[in-house]
Amino acid sequence: MGKYINPFTDEGFKRIFGQEINKDLLISFLNELIHGDNPIVDIIFRDKEIFPQFFDGRRIIYDIYCTTENGEHVIVEMQNAAQPFFKDRSIFYTASAIAQQGERGKEWNFDIKRVYGIFFLNFYMDGLNDWPLCSEVSLHFKGTIEQFSDKLHLYYITLPKMEKSEAECETDFERWIYILKHMETLERMPFKAQNMIFGRLEEVCNLNSLSRQERLNYDESLKVYRDGVAVIKYAEQRGLEKGMEKGMEKGREEGKLEGRIETLAANIRNMRNAGLDDSTIALYLNLSPKEVAKY
Repeated sequence: MGKYINPFTDEGFKRIFGQEINKDLLISFLNELIHGDNPIVDIIFRDKEIFPQFFDGRRIIYDIYCTTENGEHVIVEMQNAAQPFFKDRSIFYTASAIAQQGERGKEWNFDIKRVYGIFFLNFYMDGLNDWPLCSEVSLHFKGTIEQFSDKLHLYYITLPKMEKSEAECETDFERWIYILKHMETLERMPFKAQNMIFGRLEEVCNLNSLSRQERLNYDESLKVYRDGVAVIKYAEQRGLEKGMEKGMEKGREEGKLEGRIETLAANIRNMRNAGLDDSTIALYLNLSPKEVAKY
């Protein structure tokens, strides 16, 4: 067992970014990520379960949902495994946060507040393999860098892309990502000399700082996470094995086919050497004269 919590667990992630008492950590991270004109000073955590707007009654549940002191909305999620249509789901989630701002009555004039969707990805998402560590998506006019609207911003942070060493990290954003990626194996919390927020992070993430109940909840969350990782690895291994089996079977079939072709070619050569013409050979082998002529 390491010294610090695993931030990829549900309990670990929410302890760092989802608690009122530790909101200075989330504020620090958001300011390093967004770099807005006006730094975020305060946030208010909202109910993560949003009431349904759809006939089937489904609810939307976020990992973390908060608003800034300026009324901007921030959604933060950690995704440990690839899933179908995740890109579409992330768009749906952020768009829903915009739609929730609608007010009944004649006075509301669609004055919507900005929404940020921030998605930590502990895997490579299709379509983002060649993109940077943090890929920002917003609304721009096609073929230009001119912004159409600043109301919607999506950030996809692909954690496996953080390949820098501790000494190579140049910004606090990179330091944040380095720590999150390596936290469970760290023997000490780095970067405290560069920013005291990492000292606060050490206090929050130290396993010895957890109460008995918090430790029980964390251990259960860690078990769920590790079971999920094991399932994913098993599925990947089985997929690899099946792929190899199919490849071997395909190879055997191709080998058989190649053998039959070589045998056929040898027979045609022997029959020609015996003085038979291609028409006669075709008749004997139940082939067309064109097929015989290939050999």
